[in-house]
Amino acid sequence: MNKYIYMVILMITGMTYAQAQRMLPGQKGMEINAGALSYKSPGSNYYINTAMIVNGRNGNYQLWALEYAYQQYDYKDRHIAHDTFTAEGGYGFFLLGDSRKNIMLNGVLTGVAGYETINRGKTTLYDGAKVLHEDSFIYGVSGRLRLETYLADRFVLLTQGRTKFLWGTTLDKFRPSAGFGLRFNF
Repeated sequence: MNKYIYMVILMITGMTYAQAQRMLPGQKGMEINAGALSYKSPGSNYYINTAMIVNGRNGNYQLWALEYAYQQYDYKDRHIAHDTFTAEGGYGFFLLGDSRKNIMLNGVLTGVAGYETINRGKTTLYDGAKVLHEDSFIYGVSGRLRLETYLADRFVLLTQGRTKFLWGTTLDKFRPSAGFGLRFNF
């Protein structure tokens, strides 16, 4: 009988320590994110990015990302395309979460640099009107608030709200967005 009691106690204590460790320093992850730039027509105003993270200590991490964003501006019965290509690099800070790191709230600050083009570089529209905004190199800062939920030990579901403040552009300098993503840790 004592043999069975010891076996049950050993199994119970073994189950509590058998969970995989998460957010180990030096662990890397690749993620893909997509989201909407505008609540008016999210199917026409979107972004897609891919990022790599490198975990640091205490749930913090480095973030390196490449992004493509597409927006449409209405002109009469047609649309004017606004394409943005950016690269980001920054640091994510652990804000809140449970002890097993199943659910975490992180804040991320990054630097942004890239290029934007309006109407695919064409300055004259179909009716002879001129586009006053120019293609340009852009730079700035970005802030994100991310809710990260582990689906499994290696898969993380991300939801995020973010904003970019950009210089060097003749269009909107303040660009908020919201989106979701999936990360694979290796």
